[in-house]
Amino acid sequence: MPQVENNHITETPTEARAGATGHNVRYVLFAGTAGVIVLFAIVYLSFFGS
Repeated sequence: MPQVENNHITETPTEARAGATGHNVRYVLFAGTAGVIVLFAIVYLSFFGS
């Protein structure tokens, strides 16, 4: 629980992060990035391909 000290809120690093660090998050990031790259390549080839 955040604490107030000298009119400032103090949190631990875990409380301040407040995001998922495990749970295969990196795999979702890599898959999404790879998907965007593939999609851009398809769009590029459809417009500028032979």
